Amino acid sequence: MSDRLVVALAGQQNAGKSTLFNMLTGLSQHIANYPGVTVDKKSGSYTHDGRRVEVVDLPGCYSLTVYSLEERVARRFLLEGRPDVIVNVLDASNLRRGLPLTFQLLEMGCPVVVALNMMDVAGQRGLQIDLPVLEKRLCVPVVPVVGRKGQGVETLRIAIAGARASRPATLNYGPLEEAVGEVQRAVAEQPALRDMSARWLAVKLLEDDSEAAKLLCDRLENPRPLLDLAHRLRRGFGPGSEAADQVGAARDRLAGDIVTTCVADTKAGQVPLSERIDRFLLNRWLAPVFLVATVWAIYQLSIVQGYELTKVTWPVLAGFRNLASEVLPDAGFLYDPQVRSLGLWMVDSANTLLNYVPIFLILFALIAVLEDSGYMARIAFILDRILNRFGLHGQSTLPFILAGVFAGGCAVPGVMATKGIPDHRARMATILTVPFMNCMAKIPLYTLLINIYFPETKGLMLFYLSTITVIAALLVAKLLTVSVLRNEETAPFVMELPNYHLPTITGVLRRAFDRTWLYIKKVGTVVVAIAVVIYVLLQFPGVPAERQADYRQQAETAIAGFYDALSGNPHLGAVASQGDLVDLVNAYSAYRAQRLNAGGRAAAQALDDRFAARHPDFVPFVLRSRAPEARAAAQALRDLVNTRTTLRREMREDRIESSLLGHVGRGLEPVTRFADFDWKINVALLASFAARESSVATLGVLFDQDDGENVPLEQRMGTAQNSQGYTALSAVALMLFFALYPPCLATVIMVRVQTESYMWMVFSIVFPTILGLGVASLTFTVGTWLGLSGMQTMTGVYFGALALLLLVALPKPRLHLSKAIPAEERP
Repeated sequence: MSDRLVVALAGQQNAGKSTLFNMLTGLSQHIANYPGVTVDKKSGSYTHDGRRVEVVDLPGCYSLTVYSLEERVARRFLLEGRPDVIVNVLDASNLRRGLPLTFQLLEMGCPVVVALNMMDVAGQRGLQIDLPVLEKRLCVPVVPVVGRKGQGVETLRIAIAGARASRPATLNYGPLEEAVGEVQRAVAEQPALRDMSARWLAVKLLEDDSEAAKLLCDRLENPRPLLDLAHRLRRGFGPGSEAADQVGAARDRLAGDIVTTCVADTKAGQVPLSERIDRFLLNRWLAPVFLVATVWAIYQLSIVQGYELTKVTWPVLAGFRNLASEVLPDAGFLYDPQVRSLGLWMVDSANTLLNYVPIFLILFALIAVLEDSGYMARIAFILDRILNRFGLHGQSTLPFILAGVFAGGCAVPGVMATKGIPDHRARMATILTVPFMNCMAKIPLYTLLINIYFPETKGLMLFYLSTITVIAALLVAKLLTVSVLRNEETAPFVMELPNYHLPTITGVLRRAFDRTWLYIKKVGTVVVAIAVVIYVLLQFPGVPAERQADYRQQAETAIAGFYDALSGNPHLGAVASQGDLVDLVNAYSAYRAQRLNAGGRAAAQALDDRFAARHPDFVPFVLRSRAPEARAAAQALRDLVNTRTTLRREMREDRIESSLLGHVGRGLEPVTRFADFDWKINVALLASFAARESSVATLGVLFDQDDGENVPLEQRMGTAQNSQGYTALSAVALMLFFALYPPCLATVIMVRVQTESYMWMVFSIVFPTILGLGVASLTFTVGTWLGLSGMQTMTGVYFGALALLLLVALPKPRLHLSKAIPAEERP
């Protein structure tokens, strides 16, 4: 017996495979009450009786054909990975729907264990399953489990360890059975095919399965006789695809017969709870209202209310910056050591984004509630009625959701999820519009600008932004599908609506923390790495020599003035040298930063005591005193520090403007000025191409803070509103551009992978740039010309886009079959 066992989890979508995977292996894979969550196979392991068991979670599928990527991935692993055991996960409340896949797995000849999941749901629906009879009919072990509660998992492990190949359930294909037997005998005679089930391959050849034919071509020197035999028998059975239809009908008949003999419905005639809920939530008129209300509630609870929690987190982050400032080398009077400058730059970049962690915790928890409850699948069905009018497909919904319809997603998995869309036209249109969604990396910039310019109307502005991106995606999709993609074929949309479930507190919290942790890791890796690159690009070539000399001259004049002011003052001895003076300035800056975060009089007094203990000679300069000499010393220090702050700020801005990135930002101003983007905004937008979060991180360091300051970016940019001319209208233009901005670098690479075309990759960059800049420029220009406020302008843009959307949607599309299969009514 081998000391390693490979187990494949196979089953229909939403049967609970990922839940069982987590229970078996202890890993925390993404779980949701939504079909199609697992896109690729995932693996983990556990140990049972000293034996290592590797578990592979395959994508959910209803058959082993090759009509979708999920089916292709699952079948390829079963054929090439050759698992020792297949665990077929069935939904106990929808047994008939999952059994056809069971028959195909059994025909493959591998040992099978049936995990009958969701037994609790079946019991609630009044379904009583005769497990011994079911085992007898299938001829394999059947283990009842409740995956989300961990019930039956240990029994399943025991069944896996003892699984053996057995005679599969008898499946007679009726009029096609004779043909199946003839092809089966021909396959069995081929030595190169001995490692796979002859019956399974024979059925696939009669179904005219293209991958089965390719397999013969790869394995056999002369596959033509076998292919001709299958073709002849298939044609002899009937025209068209009737052979494949007969195979499907035979499986369905056997599934129905097994369910009839094994399942008793004690609540027959009663309307299930999920259906009663759907009669309300999926009502033709109420469904859109409830969907819009859901989006509104998510934003109101997460971003509007969640922002209040940042008032708690910011002092903690500010304290961390103070600590980093103390650990790093001391600052100079004008110039800081590079290690200090770079270190604080990285801390400021990270702090700016980490301040939004409370928002993401709430946001991800709410999304988890939608997924686990089953409403997320209903959203797909509701939106299909709309998507179809714009050339998209109901299966485009999952990519949009993953990318951030509700915000908090990511465009990379959104683009990856398009692999499951069967028709090329909808798939291409989805790939190119997924980046418009509100990924979690866009939220920090939206939150920043809204809290500066729209503090009284946060909820409404966030609602506008969250829905206008969907409007833009639909309009662009329509443009693409009536032009370059107009000749591609479409396919009907059929999906299952899972039963409603009450989300568990543990599951929701785990999902929220897991996703937030991914965000934190991205801040700590990608964003910080980009911050370093931007730092370098903003440092060189540096301030010209003649201007550096001028700054040094002004600094020396200020220092001389300080010493003149202290002439005859008894405290002059504490700063006898310029080195002592720099120490005094740094000590004062550190004290001022800590004083801003000291909460209450007791904390302030404790800070004063610590300062007096550490710097007794500097006490007259920093701490309040009524002595005339001390007050004069303190005033001289404040004047010097104010002059130093001004010089350092001017020098910093001079260095940034003279830098490589600054020149690029300035070079773009003739184009971006129509949208009121100055060079700082341009630099932040360029940085965000590498990672969206970098926009706020870059703004956080461009709108820099001096030593002794520790204030949120909102306050720093709010000050710039008056000093540099930024207005609420400028913020609207920037947010609209950011909403339509090209995808980040990682998403662009994924577009290239999925489309296998550099042309589409370039298109995904160029087209959104032109569109976004055009919309932002037009918005700012017209808003300024009409004298509108930021909110008035955004309202006008929103309803204008909505009117255009309705106008485009008015013509009825060609016939498109869209059907949702309720969990209780599946065949």
